[in-house]
Amino acid sequence: MTSPITESQAGLPKPITGAGDARKSREGDSRDNGNGGRVLNAFSHGFLAVWAIMIVFPLCWIILSAFKNNSEIGSSAWSWPSHWSFGAFGRAWDKGIGDYFVNTLIVMVFSVPLTMLFGSMVAYVLARYEFPGNRFFYFLFVGGAMFPYFLALVPLFFMVKNLGMLNTYQGLILVYIAYSLPFTTFFMHSFFKTLPTAIHEAAVLDGASHTRTFFQVMVPMAKPGLLSVGIFNVLGQWNQYILPVTLMQQQSSTDKDRSMLAQGLVNLALQQGYAGDYPALFAGMVIAMLPVLVVYLSFQRQVQAGLTAGTLK
Repeated sequence: MTSPITESQAGLPKPITGAGDARKSREGDSRDNGNGGRVLNAFSHGFLAVWAIMIVFPLCWIILSAFKNNSEIGSSAWSWPSHWSFGAFGRAWDKGIGDYFVNTLIVMVFSVPLTMLFGSMVAYVLARYEFPGNRFFYFLFVGGAMFPYFLALVPLFFMVKNLGMLNTYQGLILVYIAYSLPFTTFFMHSFFKTLPTAIHEAAVLDGASHTRTFFQVMVPMAKPGLLSVGIFNVLGQWNQYILPVTLMQQQSSTDKDRSMLAQGLVNLALQQGYAGDYPALFAGMVIAMLPVLVVYLSFQRQVQAGLTAGTLK
């Protein structure tokens, strides 16, 4: 008997299966990646939706309560006001919110720009110049950013008291700068590191001094980072409560009340007692929240651009 002729003996080409298998494998992987991507997107969008609800609902409740009266606030939390009136805002302003707002504004007009100036100068030197102790000072600022400030409240109180700066604007301004400086330096140090060195070297070769190079060349290039960290400083200092409570205390009956806004809201709630004007209290909260919301919403894109600029360059 003769054996059957195989395909290899007959000279026939073998069927090619590797390409098809690879294509099917890639299609299966793409389907798996697509399914995994959809699940991840659904989870992330769901988490963001829940987070947005947790943020937006309390804000809406506070704003609605500012237009109600005491009986409407006690009867239903989510009912619409029967009469839309701004009278609660006027009462809140007259009860001291206006003074607290002005005090906070005075402090921040000096504390935020000085924090940005000193922080960016320190970060620029640490990022661009090599000298003995550079890394030591850098890690010193990093350690300061991680140090909880409430652990130093007692020695800080006596230090400011010995300087005669309790219940003064300048005392609180200096403390705000000191506690905001480590984070500002850490943030701007990373940003200055990403800026191209060619422009800095060109300015030096053209005869520009260190001061002129910093203010006219490096600072404009670092504008996105400065804007981002500036917004963080505004939010942190505007909402500060522990430091004003510790340092802005009236030393005598003749001292002027220089309480900050967050501190003043608590004082307003305590002064009302059981016969509280809750619409005025909610109106005061709206007045306190409105500036930071406007600032953040106005510069939201710039903040996002500044946070991602260091990773994209």
